[in-house]
Amino acid sequence: MLLIFSRLASPANAPLLAQPTDSTPDSRGGSQTDRPRLKLPLTSPRIVVKKTARRLLLYSGNELVRTYRVGLGLSPVGDKVREGDRRTPEGDFYIFTKNSKSAFYLSLGLSYPNAAHAQRGLRDGLITKVQYDEIMRALQAKRRPPQNTALGGDIYIHGNGAQSDWTWGCVALENEDIRELFEVAKVGMTVTIEP
Repeated sequence: MLLIFSRLASPANAPLLAQPTDSTPDSRGGSQTDRPRLKLPLTSPRIVVKKTARRLLLYSGNELVRTYRVGLGLSPVGDKVREGDRRTPEGDFYIFTKNSKSAFYLSLGLSYPNAAHAQRGLRDGLITKVQYDEIMRALQAKRRPPQNTALGGDIYIHGNGAQSDWTWGCVALENEDIRELFEVAKVGMTVTIEP
């Protein structure tokens, strides 16, 4: 929050008083007061992350309603293959949880690994058939897929800053931006991450 100092009384020697404003800087360098409030409720909301552009796009139906700057994993080029590769996964996911007590301000859990990652992991010998089947059952039920396989897990959209690529594979936003997104996001909401 910024404080604006103004003279509440007209005399030149009147004391300056701090008045709070809502001009918090946003991820584009403007301020949140520079952008209109989202018109709620959103219709069939969905998220598209464009990794190369470092942008998260929020849609209401086919209408783009907000664009946010994002930071990615420390190794941002290419799809996530395995635990510890520090890549942000690519593909179609859904939000399986909303965490208001996140270590990264607020967070939205993504359904990684998805079916394509599980199929590739099985083919390449990274996961067993039993692990593959567990992942597929969770995806079919729209639950949290297993997070403890060689494919990795714990991929979230969260806060704590979007000025650089610093995560282990998550999508990071400025805290003000994740707060706005968190308010409109629903469990089950579609998230597509593109190269």
